[in-house]
Amino acid sequence: MPHPYVLLSAAVSLDGFLDDTGPERLLLSSPADFDRVDEVRASVDAILVGAGTIRADNPRLLVNSAERRAARVAAGKPAYPLKVTVSASGDLDPDANFWHTGGEKIVYTTDKGAERLAAAGVAADVVPLGPELDWHALLEHLHDVRGVRRLMVEGGGTIHTQLLREALADELQLVLAPLFVGETTAPRLFGPGPYQGGRLRLVETRPLGDVVLMRYEPTAPGAGSGPSAADRHWLALACELAALCPPSETAFSVGAVVVAADGTELARGHSREGDDPVVHAEEAALAKLDPADPRLAGATVYSSLEPCARRASRPAPCARLILDAGVRRVVTAWREPDTFVAGADGNGLLEAEGAVVVVLPEYEERAKAPNRHLLG
Repeated sequence: MPHPYVLLSAAVSLDGFLDDTGPERLLLSSPADFDRVDEVRASVDAILVGAGTIRADNPRLLVNSAERRAARVAAGKPAYPLKVTVSASGDLDPDANFWHTGGEKIVYTTDKGAERLAAAGVAADVVPLGPELDWHALLEHLHDVRGVRRLMVEGGGTIHTQLLREALADELQLVLAPLFVGETTAPRLFGPGPYQGGRLRLVETRPLGDVVLMRYEPTAPGAGSGPSAADRHWLALACELAALCPPSETAFSVGAVVVAADGTELARGHSREGDDPVVHAEEAALAKLDPADPRLAGATVYSSLEPCARRASRPAPCARLILDAGVRRVVTAWREPDTFVAGADGNGLLEAEGAVVVVLPEYEERAKAPNRHLLG
């Protein structure tokens, strides 16, 4: 199911702490970074913090700039993003700033937590997720019911850890402050693993006064039928590769990427690549790899179009090439229409032989874009 784009935001000391143990909040950001955070808040649909952050910091989570609020309103959005919190227990102070500033609020909780919040008279939309918190269900509800497409998560460490462990974060914006805390009982940004995100990709560094912003994206594919944040990145790349295909009236334009379990890109390809007028995207990518490469067994193939199950131009269709390579996970955006081959079911062939197939329909329009002339 579709999720919002999840952006984790935090500031830490050089030794990885969010705060010290003193009675006052440790100031880690610079004035320039506070303004950057305000800009990011103005760009998102919702801001999420955990119950511990509400108890410890009593944040308001506002867009402070009047100009940015006005721009939101001019774009047809509320002046303030939706404010979201998560509490399994429902133990939240109804007098906290969270509830009494800004725009709409929503709290996700368990069935028992919902009973406690109702008794406390918390002024918010309360959504019980069952006997336990379920991050996938929470993100699906935000996307499908509340229309949230971009979600900023401002803490605390427990929330950031949970989202990274479940490979649900699309981006990490980490600000590094030039000081040390050095107190073993102080709160850290990240708790113990295991983490599913693999090695992160550094996409930006920027000095902001005396602090440094570092932006990272995850790279590791998902581990099963549930999509990871990195799955969306790699599938978007496959769709971009499809646009590189020489135009054709008799074949689709398709892009493909092969990615190892640790997030290493192994190969990429697109239809009609090079001097071969009939090569398919998955075929082109796999041909660049040693068939004995042990990483193929744990790899994921990303293809903008469902891998073909039948073809006239080669003995083996792409679904068979993927299986013969040892790959057992495929992520795609678009089921193959009957334009050239009626009744093809590449996904079915893959699944029948034990491969996991993940379809992300939110990328279908991107996959179709270079094929509009074939679709009528």
